[in-house]
Amino acid sequence: QVQLVESGGGLVQAGGSLRLSCAASGRTFSSYAMGWFRQAPGKEREFVAVISGRGGSTFHAAAVKGRFTISRDNAKNTVYLQMNSLKPEDTAVYYCAADQRYKTTMDFGSWGQGTQVTVSS
Repeated sequence: QVQLVESGGGLVQAGGSLRLSCAASGRTFSSYAMGWFRQAPGKEREFVAVISGRGGSTFHAAAVKGRFTISRDNAKNTVYLQMNSLKPEDTAVYYCAADQRYKTTMDFGSWGQGTQVTVSS
């Protein structure tokens, strides 16, 4: 397993941008697919985006496609989520997750503690 620490959350106005970061421990970061998920108050956790170990493949949920971009820097053991054109409905706790399989389901093996993103209207 890897240890994951998210950062970069905060309060932003609708239409604004934020970039989330997730720093991972360990020497085998590039062997893990990395995902971002979010959980809004009173709602279930949902998939946001995933990136393969070497960054060659990405997939974004329909709700964020065209506005959010997942990327990674394996030299820095870090995965990013660039969020543009933010909407109030993007308000949630955002979690990064790691797994040795590239997938969009919730059963990732390692999770961070989450970072709050609040979008005001």
